[in-house]
Amino acid sequence: MKKQPTSDSPNTVDLHKRKTLGGIATLGAGAGLSIKAPYVFARTKTKLRVLGTHVTLQEELRERAMEDLGIEIEYEAKGSAAVLQKASMQPGSFDLYEQWSNSMRVLWGSGAIQPIEKKRIHHWDEINSLTKTGQLTPNAKIGAGDAPYKLLHIQDDGQLGETHSDTVSFLPYVHNVDSFGYNTKVIPKGKPYETESWGWLLNKEYAGKVAIVNAPTIGLFDLALAAQANGLTSFNNIGQLTKQELDALFNILIDLKKSGHFSGFWTSVPESVDFMASNRVIIESMFSPAVSALNGQNIPVVYAAPKEGYRGWHGVMCLSSETQGKEKDAAYDYMNWWLSGWPGAFIARQGYYISNPQRSEKYLDSHEWDYWYQGKPAQKALKGTDGNISVQPGDIRRGGSYTTRLSNVAVWNTVMNTYDYSLQKWYEFISA
Repeated sequence: MKKQPTSDSPNTVDLHKRKTLGGIATLGAGAGLSIKAPYVFARTKTKLRVLGTHVTLQEELRERAMEDLGIEIEYEAKGSAAVLQKASMQPGSFDLYEQWSNSMRVLWGSGAIQPIEKKRIHHWDEINSLTKTGQLTPNAKIGAGDAPYKLLHIQDDGQLGETHSDTVSFLPYVHNVDSFGYNTKVIPKGKPYETESWGWLLNKEYAGKVAIVNAPTIGLFDLALAAQANGLTSFNNIGQLTKQELDALFNILIDLKKSGHFSGFWTSVPESVDFMASNRVIIESMFSPAVSALNGQNIPVVYAAPKEGYRGWHGVMCLSSETQGKEKDAAYDYMNWWLSGWPGAFIARQGYYISNPQRSEKYLDSHEWDYWYQGKPAQKALKGTDGNISVQPGDIRRGGSYTTRLSNVAVWNTVMNTYDYSLQKWYEFISA
C-alpha cells in the first residue's frame, strides 16, 4: 500500500510518511551486508531517477538503496495527479515510476512505459498469487474494478490482460487495503467484519464530524460503499459506475454536504492525522500510517474492518519507455532490490505488505511478523517507521492476518470508463 495539498492538484493525495528514526536501521550491519553483494552491479555511479509519491519515496529507502546498489538515486515525490500527468506526458523525465495500479491504463495507453521482462526479476517466482491470479486463496474475493492481475501481463495484441506472458506492465510490490478510522472515545468499538460498516461514514449521528479523502479514484469508492451500505442507492458494478449511477450517488452526497455532514476533505496523511487529533472529526477515510501515527500519540483510533469489504490498492513500479542502457540496468537492479527483503520489512512497520513477504520475514523479529502478517496478538510493544510505539502488547491487527485482509476486498482503486464524468461530479460535490 504511499499528496501535496496545494500546488499539484486539488484532488491530490500526499501520502507523505514522517521521517523514520535511525533505530529502524538497527537490523544489524550483518543484515545489510547479507543483501548488498548480489545487487552491486553498476561499475560507475549511474543515476536513477524515480518519480512517484511519498508512499515509497522515503529518504530512508533511498539511502539504503544507494548504499546497497552503489548507484545514485534521485527521488521526485509529488501528489498522485501530478505524478500521473507528468509520467504520461514526459516519459523522458524519469526512469522508474512508482504509484498504484489504477494508473496503469493511462500510462500504458500513452506509451509512457515499456514492458518489464520477467526473466530479469530475480525473485519473480516468489511473488505471490495476489497479482498473478487475483486471489491469495481459492475462496478469496477478487474485488470489483481494476484488480491488479487484470492489468499485469502484456498480451500478444499489445493490450494489458490476465493471460500470463513473458513481459509485464509493472513490478508488483507494495500493497494494502484501506478503510476508515474512528475514535473509540466517542464511537463504541465495533466487531471486525460483523458490525463495522462503511455506512458509518454517512450516519446522521456523526454529522459534522466526518472527513473524506479528497481523491476521485479513492474517496469516491469510500462514499459509494457507504451509500450502498445504508441503502441510499445501489450499483450494478461498483467498480464501473454508470453516469446514471454517479448522478444518483452525487445527488445524495451534495445534499449531505450542504447540510453540514462533512467537516472536511483531507489531502495528505498528516492532515488526516490533524483532523482526528484536534477532534475536528471522529470518523474519516484513513490510510494505515495515519492510524499508526495517532495510536503513537495515544489517541484510540481503530482502523475498521468493514463487513462490506475493504477498498484495495496495489503499488506498481514501471519502467519508462525512454530508459535504456546502464540506466535501464540500474532500474532492474532497483526493482530487484525492492524484493530483496529489507525494503519489505521496512514498509511492514507502517502497515504495508510486500509481494514476496517470505523474503522479508527474516528482517522482522518474530513478534513483528506475527502481528503484521499473521494477525496474532502483539507479545510486546512494536514501533512504527517513525520510531514511536504504535502497537501495544496484546493488540491484534484489525481485520486479522494478511491473507484474511486481502481476501476481503470489495473494490480496488480504479479509473472507471466514466472517469472524466466522475471527476466533474466530484468537483461539484466538494465545492457545493
